[in-house]
Amino acid sequence: MLHLVRHGESTANAAGILAGRIEVDLTERGQEQAEAARDLLGEVVELRSSSLGRAQRTAGLLLPGIELHIDDRFIELDYGQYDGWIMTDIPHDFWRSWRSDPTFRPEGGESLADLRRRVAGALDELFAEEGSGARRRDGDVVIVSHVSPIKAAVAWTLGVDDEVAWRMHLSNASVTTIGWGLSGPVLHTFNGLPRRATR
Repeated sequence: MLHLVRHGESTANAAGILAGRIEVDLTERGQEQAEAARDLLGEVVELRSSSLGRAQRTAGLLLPGIELHIDDRFIELDYGQYDGWIMTDIPHDFWRSWRSDPTFRPEGGESLADLRRRVAGALDELFAEEGSGARRRDGDVVIVSHVSPIKAAVAWTLGVDDEVAWRMHLSNASVTTIGWGLSGPVLHTFNGLPRRATR
């Protein structure tokens, strides 16, 4: 199984800022969320994370005894010129273009189609061979990532277009689980939260 964990609440999340690739810390609440998410995991044999600090910090709190490997195929979407902006200050035209065209790329950033390609490549690799990667039998793989890559992973699993991202809500420190069925990837859980999680 592959468990995709969104990082805990960050200072940018709490302030309504589009963080993208900028470095922000976890809030105290975010740290508690990261620890609580451990309740949703079974035997974990491999831990990966985006290189961004909020993801690495979440990974360390989530599974402190497991060696962490960086995998930037699961780094957050690059919002280019809008990284670090307060969400409500971003022009409406940006959101309109973003929602209507998966190939739309903000200046200095990447498109949803770009994101899909890098995430799909990583997932193709993880699920390529029975008995290895996310299909190994001795335990599960956990990747701590961000909202956009996890939504792209769900779209890959379901075989649907990138626009589905706008119809999903993904909570901080939630767990999304993908397995392998007779005919390919299977979505087991989406946006799972432990009972003791703080929303």
